[in-house]
Amino acid sequence: MLYQAYQFQDDLIAPLRDLARRLQVFSATAFWGPAGDMARHFSAALEMISRFEITHERPDFAISSIMIGNRDVPITVETVLDMPFGKLLRFAADVDTPRPRILVVAPLSGHFATLLRGTVQTLLRDHDVYITDWANARDVPLSAGRFGIDDYMDYVIRFLEEIGPGGHVLAVCQPCVQVLAAVAVMSEERHPATPRTMTLMAGPIDPRESPTEVNELAVSKSLAWFENSLISGVPWRYSGRGRRVYPGFLQLVAFMAMNMQRHQDAHRKLYDHLAKGETVEAGKIKSFYDEYFAVLDLTEEFYLETIDRVFQKAELATGTFTHHGRKVDPGQIRNTALLTVEGGRDDICALGQTSAAHDLCRSLRPHLKRHHLQANVGHYGVFNGRRWEGEIYPVVRNMILAME
Repeated sequence: MLYQAYQFQDDLIAPLRDLARRLQVFSATAFWGPAGDMARHFSAALEMISRFEITHERPDFAISSIMIGNRDVPITVETVLDMPFGKLLRFAADVDTPRPRILVVAPLSGHFATLLRGTVQTLLRDHDVYITDWANARDVPLSAGRFGIDDYMDYVIRFLEEIGPGGHVLAVCQPCVQVLAAVAVMSEERHPATPRTMTLMAGPIDPRESPTEVNELAVSKSLAWFENSLISGVPWRYSGRGRRVYPGFLQLVAFMAMNMQRHQDAHRKLYDHLAKGETVEAGKIKSFYDEYFAVLDLTEEFYLETIDRVFQKAELATGTFTHHGRKVDPGQIRNTALLTVEGGRDDICALGQTSAAHDLCRSLRPHLKRHHLQANVGHYGVFNGRRWEGEIYPVVRNMILAME
């Protein structure tokens, strides 16, 4: 009944949001005057009410062009492969010179792949970029079957096959485990599409290292508790009706609770900017929260398997990880160069959790391994923002270039 209760509450609030939007239009031309101080405060309050909403639709990537060299190059987003639980998208640049092909594996952790918009924009300067566009589980019919960790790996392998031999892969956060395991499987099978490089960024390869609040929560409760407390059925109005999911709104609440004061301060600043007519400053905050409040649901099996296999049992780090019943051995990776990236102030995936991949990839020669520790960045800063663009990305680019 958890999802139904949330949906009922959202349905009750929806008319209030709609009224606020209508009044906001009226307030712009009300008797206070279009530039009046009272009008701006009233309009700001109405906008804050209208924004009290969680959306479940993927925002647009909004990448129409990118500067390559001194030329503004048009970008077209293409669907290369469309599968029930996710699509493979390509950001096709209008250039004649072939560029290294890289698959960005986005997290399946409550937000859409558009959260990596900044990551993609930076990579597009020098690469032919593809990304995993995971589906919202509430929109996937039950007839499509289950989707667990093994299925996630199948998708990664299938996407790499579609990109073809000689590609590269970059995983952000949660999928670092599945990507490392998928590359190990491909390496053991001598798969022609095994990537040349594998970049793992801020992912829980060994969550037992310097456990964070997120790690401790995952091991503090039994798997039954997570199933009974956090899993709910999709309401009948959606295509995935009856599918049991971990709702994205719960993940959003959990993330916000970790830094509630920061989010409260951000919304106070938003109100102040709106009330003062500072549209540029307000727009930056609104853009971030438009993305942050767009959530997707995870299938029950994927969420519970992640809690069980990745966090509670740390199967990859302990050598017990399997793929469809077959043991996965990262020691089979011999030709895929490994780069791990960690943030010095990451409070979600702490120091040592991602670099643990180096010990697991024991067959890689030293010149095929590199670790980058970025000081003074948190989790989000590892793959987005000034430090990512100016200090982390050059390391990623050079690793790829060296293996081309």
